[in-house]
Amino acid sequence: MVVNLYPFRETVARANVTLAEAIENIDIGGPSMIRAAAKNFGFSAVVTRPESYDAILQELEDTDGRLSLGTRESLAAEAFSYTARYDTAIARWFVELQEDFPPLLMSAYEKVTDLAYGENPHQRAAYYAQVGARMHVLSMVRQVAGRDLSFNNVLDLNAGRLLVSEFEVPACAIIKHNNPCGAAIGSTAPEAYARALACDPVSAFGGVVCLNRAVDGELARLISRQFCEVLFAPRFTDEALEVFAAKPNMRLLEDNERRRFDISERDLKRVMGGLLVQDRDLDLEDRSEMELVTERKPSEAEWGEMLFGWKVCKHVRSNAIVLSGGLASIGIGAGQMSRVDSVRLALEKARETGAELKGSALASDAFFPFADGPQLAIEAGVTSIIQPGGSRRDLEVVEAADAAGISMVFTHRRHFRH
Repeated sequence: MVVNLYPFRETVARANVTLAEAIENIDIGGPSMIRAAAKNFGFSAVVTRPESYDAILQELEDTDGRLSLGTRESLAAEAFSYTARYDTAIARWFVELQEDFPPLLMSAYEKVTDLAYGENPHQRAAYYAQVGARMHVLSMVRQVAGRDLSFNNVLDLNAGRLLVSEFEVPACAIIKHNNPCGAAIGSTAPEAYARALACDPVSAFGGVVCLNRAVDGELARLISRQFCEVLFAPRFTDEALEVFAAKPNMRLLEDNERRRFDISERDLKRVMGGLLVQDRDLDLEDRSEMELVTERKPSEAEWGEMLFGWKVCKHVRSNAIVLSGGLASIGIGAGQMSRVDSVRLALEKARETGAELKGSALASDAFFPFADGPQLAIEAGVTSIIQPGGSRRDLEVVEAADAAGISMVFTHRRHFRH
C-alpha cells in the first residue's frame, strides 16, 4: 500500500489560511489505511515516503516481487511515525487556536542531520527540527565548506543568529560557549567584524562568527587570520571562497532564509523528565518607554551607546554586563553568580585589550541590588548606565550616579538568559 496524506501542515503554514481550508486538508481515510497496513506488516507493506520508492522497487525486482520481513517491519515503524507526526500537527494547531499553554503539549520533531558529536566527543548527537515550525536554526542554510557540524556549533550558531538579527545595519557577533565574546555594528561588514573581534580576541579563538551581510574577499582575508570554527553569513563571494579554500576545515554556512521568525513560538527548556515552557524574550523596550532617573540627561550619542549595549546584553548569559563604546562591545561579563563580579569581569576584559573606558556605556540585564557594581564602572570611566531598575536600593544606586554626574536609565524590564 502506497499512501500520501492531504497537505495539512503545508496548508496551515500559509499566511491567512481560513478555517475551512485547514479543515478540508485533514485526511481521514489515509491515516486509517496506513495504520491498518502497518499493523499487519507480517502480510503487507506500507510506503509513506516517496524517497523510499526507488529502494522498494529495487528490492521487489531483486527478490521476485517479495519484500523481506525486515523491510516490512521498518516500513511499519516509519508509517506509525508518519501518522503520529500528522496527528500531532493537527492537534497542536487546534489547541493553539484556543490557548497558549494547553493541558497537553504535543510536538513532533524530524531529524535534520546527524552531528559530529555532542557537547563532548564521547556523546552522540543529532539535530531535530520541530514539525510545523515556520523556520529553524538550520532552515534554508547551505553548508558551503568544512567539516560536519557539532552539537556546540549548532548551539552557538543559534545564539549568534538571534543576536545579529537585532540589527538592520551591518553587524557581527562572535560566539563562544553560547555567549557573545564580541559584538559590533559598522558601516561595512569588515568594520563590524574587526570591532567585534577587538572586544576579546583571545576568547574569539575557535568561536562561531555570525554576520548579517555577505562575506567578500576583504572580509574573508580578515577572518582567515583567526581560527574560526563556523562562519555564518547570507552569502560568500567567489573571491571569499577562494580565500577560504586554504582553510578546508572551517565550516562555511550560507543563510538563504528569508522568512521571519514566528514570534508566537514558545521557548522550551528540558529539565529532568519534563519541559519548561515560556514565551520567547524577543522584543526590546522602546526608548520612549524608558525612564531617565538621574539629574544628568544622556546625550544622543550616549543614548545610542546604551541602546546598542542593551540589545547585546539580552543575548548574554545572566548575570550579564556589557560595556560598549563606539557601538561595539568592549567588555562582557557573563554567567557570574554575583552581578558585581560580572562588572569586574567586563572591566577586566576591556582593560586587557586597552579599550577606552572613559565615556563608555554599561548595560545590565537585571537591576543592581547594591551601588557597588555601578560604582566600579563609574570609577573606570563609564558615563551612562542602562538597567531595568526595581531594586529596593534603587535610590542608593541613583544617588551614586548623581554624585558622579553620570546618566542612568531604567527600562523597567529585565532580560535574564539562563
